[in-house]
Amino acid sequence: MPDGSEVVGDDEANLADDLIQPFNLLAGRTQGPALTGRLTRLGSLVDDVLTRHDYPEPVALLVGQSLAMGATLAGALKFNGIFTLQMQGDGPVSLVVVDISTTDEGATFTLRGYAKFDADKVATLEAPTARDLLGKGYLALTVDQGAHTERYQGLVELIGDTLAEFAQHYFRQSQQMDAAVMVSAGRDAASGTWRAAGIMLQRVADQALEILPSDHGDDPWRRNMMLMATGTDAEMLDPELAPRRYLYRLFHEEGLRVTPPRALTRGCRCSEERILNVLHQLPKEELVDLSIDGAVEVTCEFCNALYLFDPETLEPR
Repeated sequence: MPDGSEVVGDDEANLADDLIQPFNLLAGRTQGPALTGRLTRLGSLVDDVLTRHDYPEPVALLVGQSLAMGATLAGALKFNGIFTLQMQGDGPVSLVVVDISTTDEGATFTLRGYAKFDADKVATLEAPTARDLLGKGYLALTVDQGAHTERYQGLVELIGDTLAEFAQHYFRQSQQMDAAVMVSAGRDAASGTWRAAGIMLQRVADQALEILPSDHGDDPWRRNMMLMATGTDAEMLDPELAPRRYLYRLFHEEGLRVTPPRALTRGCRCSEERILNVLHQLPKEELVDLSIDGAVEVTCEFCNALYLFDPETLEPR
């Protein structure tokens, strides 16, 4: 097709994971989509992130869902730099951070994330919601494209009980935009490995395009939100259900079109050089205080990598 999009059939069988699949819905329009969306599927990537930290189950679910939501939201953008999703609250989980970096305007995203939490407080909760875990706080989305560009940040209060409700409130409050979001995470029943997924719909702003008469009803937005909501957690996470086939199940009567997926990789920007640059700024007395058994230990909060340094070699520069 002229715009590079493809029609999806019910025989789609590409079982790829760790990707963002963009899609459009014509929904009765004669030209241009009425709605745009993205489906994120995370397999080995989210399993690697979560198993490195050995989080309690509720925290792992929250971080897994946050990784899927961050990738899904970032998938709407073209940028070279870092997109950060941060949630901070007064609950048992005080902080969740997901950041996504790219140098090719989003063709490939490198994803990482972590949480800070009080294990004793988390252990007292039974089947907690995101609200139970985070308490009162805020959601911030930031795009940083480097020193010569303006840094963007949107910040809203955490409103709702789920991550999806937090995100939808963000779009209503900060962007004045209609958006529908679903996220899920869990262990695969067969392998026991972690999986996560997210899907998002947005209304296309152009209202001037002609809409054909349709027997689907008068409101493509409401109709397709309802169709999206028919998807289950099991379907979203199913490793045997191809992403495009899942979209076909939901939207096959809505003029579904897909464009090439964006790849997701796990990666961390921590390095010995970066950490040394920070340590060299500290006074020697503070470095001695940080020493354990004669070595300064630094653990990356994102990837859990451990770095050891001799404090005698860390003279301030």
